[in-house]
Amino acid sequence: MNELITVNYESDRPTVLGRDLHAMLEVATAYKDWFPRMTEYGFTEGADYCSILSDRSDGLPGKPRNDHQLTIDMAKEICMLQRSEKGKMCREYFIAIEKQWNRPEAIMARALQFADKQLKALQSENAALSLANVQKDQVIGELKPKADYVDYILSSSGTMATSQIAADYSLSAHRLNRFLHEAGIQRKVGDQWILYTAHMGKGYTKSETIPISRSDGRPDTKMFTRWTQKGRLMINEVLNNYGIYANMDTGMLAQG
Repeated sequence: MNELITVNYESDRPTVLGRDLHAMLEVATAYKDWFPRMTEYGFTEGADYCSILSDRSDGLPGKPRNDHQLTIDMAKEICMLQRSEKGKMCREYFIAIEKQWNRPEAIMARALQFADKQLKALQSENAALSLANVQKDQVIGELKPKADYVDYILSSSGTMATSQIAADYSLSAHRLNRFLHEAGIQRKVGDQWILYTAHMGKGYTKSETIPISRSDGRPDTKMFTRWTQKGRLMINEVLNNYGIYANMDTGMLAQG
């Protein structure tokens, strides 16, 4: 079927631009005067059409013009009102569009597309909930460290970023994170390194929430893992097992 007028399928039903229909019907009256007259035949904004701004179809510079998205039903009735060969031809074209839109296979295809969108939305939501649950588990574990003497001595209020600890061993934060991952200490979930369950609840880390700004300007927050002094000692033991030692062993544990 040859395309007489561009049909928009992006909404829940096909629509056409009022200015495109006006041009195709070769109406002599200016669009700004013609369209309000058409609406007097009982068409309702929001149900039969919606107002929009569209660029000039002639390619000339200028501000966007007032335009309207019309349902196929409204477009058909307008074609009948014109009582012209062009009107008859356009009406037949819209009837054919409706037949295609309402074919069982077309309805099924739209239903499948809708289901696919819903599935992707649920998958995204589940992924976000999974990350939130992992972060919650880590925070809960951090609030219940062993209450023994060593924990009391090492329970400094000061915490350190991974990059600060890595500097003691002439490592990058990325390299240290990889070592701890290979040692089975932590894993990456989203943008945050999270302790494996076996290491939670031992007072190694403290999670902090920091404000951030997304690329589109939206404010948001991000979870950030910092290491306690006890966690710092554990990291030292892990790195020593790899044959990696701090640049200054004496007094380093008193830092932070």
